[in-house]
Amino acid sequence: MAIVEVVKYDGSPNVLAWKFPNAELGTWTQVIVNESQEAVLYKGGQALDWFGPGRHTLDTANIPILNNLVNLPFGGRSPFSAEVWYVNKVNSLDVKWGTPTPIQLQDPKYNVFVPIRAFGQFGIKISDAKLFLTKLVGTLPGFSSADIVKYFRGIYLTKVKDDISEYIINKKISVLEINAYISEISESLMESILPNFSEFGIELVNFYVNDISVPEEDSAVVKLKAALAKKAEMDILGYSYTQERSFDTLEGAATNPGSGSAPLMGAGLGLGMGVGLGGNFGGALGEMGKNLQTNPLKECPHCRKQIGLEYNFCPFCGKDTNPTMDQKVCPKCGASNHNGLKFCGQCGNSLIKSCPKCGESVDDKQKFCPHCGNPLVKKCDSCGSELGDNLKFCPECGKKVEGERNE
Repeated sequence: MAIVEVVKYDGSPNVLAWKFPNAELGTWTQVIVNESQEAVLYKGGQALDWFGPGRHTLDTANIPILNNLVNLPFGGRSPFSAEVWYVNKVNSLDVKWGTPTPIQLQDPKYNVFVPIRAFGQFGIKISDAKLFLTKLVGTLPGFSSADIVKYFRGIYLTKVKDDISEYIINKKISVLEINAYISEISESLMESILPNFSEFGIELVNFYVNDISVPEEDSAVVKLKAALAKKAEMDILGYSYTQERSFDTLEGAATNPGSGSAPLMGAGLGLGMGVGLGGNFGGALGEMGKNLQTNPLKECPHCRKQIGLEYNFCPFCGKDTNPTMDQKVCPKCGASNHNGLKFCGQCGNSLIKSCPKCGESVDDKQKFCPHCGNPLVKKCDSCGSELGDNLKFCPECGKKVEGERNE
C-alpha cells in the first residue's frame, strides 16, 4: 500500500472543487494549500478538518480525531484511507449565461407579442466549503464553473423571465426601449437569485444583464420597426396617419378617369361625397377640402408676392394692389372712375378740370393754366403749402382752408 508524501493542486482556476485521486494517505503526509484554496480532509464521509493556506502534516498531533478514527499508533508512520478535497476560494467573475430560446412577451406600449433574448454574466465565490461539498458536489470527482451554469440554469432562467416580464409590464416600457433599464434589471435579478446560491455555500458576487435583444428576422419585430420608422417620418414632416390616408384618398379620386376634371369634384363624385362611406369619412373629406388651395391667385405689383384675388391691399407690403393709372378720382366724393368719363358715376360731379379764371379745360397734373397762366394749385392762405382738392384743413399748419379753388 503506497504512502503519499505530498498532496497539492495547481489546476485550472475554473475548477471550483477537486478531489485528490489517491485515497491512500499516511501519517506525516504533507498537504500543501495555496493562498486561494481551502483543503478538507474526509474519512468515511465525515469531514475531519479544514486546512487553510500553507503546509500541513497529517499526524495525530495535528489531527487528534484522526487517531480515534483510524486507530494509528502514536508517532508511527502508518497508511490509512482518506480523501482530500481542494476548494477554490477565488472569485469567478466570468460565468456566462443566456436564454437558449426567445422569451415571448407582449409589448405593453404597442400591444404586440415580441420574442426577446437576454445575455449576461455573473460572478461567484465559494463562501462555505463544507456546505458546498456536502450539498452540491457530493461524490463527483470535481466541480467547475460550467457545472454551476448547468446546475443553476433552471433557477436563473426562471428568475430572468419573471423579472424582465414584471419590469416591462409594471413600468410600461417597450421591449425596444428595455436596454435603457439594464442596470436596474441587473440589480433586481441580483437580489432575486442571491438566496438560491447561498443555500449551497456559494456567494453571488454580481449578476449582470449585458443585453436584451429581439430577433431582427422575426415578422412581428420587422412590422413594428417599420411602423415606428413611418411614424418618425410623419412626425418630422408634420402630419398624422389620418391625414396621410386622406391625401392618398383624394389623390386617387382626383386621378380616377371617371371622377371628373376638378380634383375636389372628382373626389366628391367618385366617393359619393362621403355619404356612402360613412359620416366620419365625409367629415374628414370636408376638412381636407378646406385645407386645399382652390382659389386663383394674383401677383402684387409692388412686392411680387402671390395673393388672393379678393385682396385690394397686399397683406405683405400693405400697398394698393389695384393700379389707378387708368382711373380718375372725383374731387367731390372721392370715388374712382375710369379715365375718359366726364361726370362721376357716384355723385354726378364734373370730372373735367377747368381753370377758375378763364374756364378752359386743363390737365390734372398742370400747376398753371396754359391759356391764361393762372395758378391751378390750391395753397394754404396761412403757410402757403400746396393742398389737395378735398382737404379742409392744412396738413402743415392745421389752419382751416378758406374757399374752394379749382372747383
